[in-house]
Amino acid sequence: MSWAPDEPSWPADAVEVGRVTGAWGIKGWIKVLPHASDPQALFSSRRWFLQPPERLPAAAAASFPKLLKITAAREQGDAVVASAQELPDRNAAELLKGARVFVSRASFPTADDGEYYWVDLIGLEVINREGVVLGAVTDLLDTGPHSVLRVQPKEVPAGMSALEAERLIPFVAAYIDQVDLAQKRITVDWGADY
Repeated sequence: MSWAPDEPSWPADAVEVGRVTGAWGIKGWIKVLPHASDPQALFSSRRWFLQPPERLPAAAAASFPKLLKITAAREQGDAVVASAQELPDRNAAELLKGARVFVSRASFPTADDGEYYWVDLIGLEVINREGVVLGAVTDLLDTGPHSVLRVQPKEVPAGMSALEAERLIPFVAAYIDQVDLAQKRITVDWGADY
């Protein structure tokens, strides 16, 4: 039997939040490198879902734990270290190296007004003040001081590559007029010819 992320226990709103980099200590703790600079999604859930490393043999993947029930978690430098009921010792923790960590989006802490999780912005339509659809958000880039929306048009103009057609719009108040999650739309102060 092979492991599959669509088994009944897997949440429909699962979001990848980090990757296990190895064991930490001798008591079965794991070290997770979070994908976000603020790892609150890892702390907000006591149920972490795992996807095994890509290169894991099929036999090992079949017995790989799909769920960890977290008993403790804390920041350790740029990583998060955690213990789980299913990890009695360092050997068990070492077997998880390379696993992808997912949590249910519903368990994320509520964002403050004007703050958004990246996962909620991906796929939103981007229009400018003139009502011109610029495309959809495909990703965000973290530049340090602020994030940048990667916006891909629905149709790539002839003679251009998808990368050339992509727009990079700083996610700052000077350019973002409104984020409407209910309407799945971001309104921006950005010219169609930029």
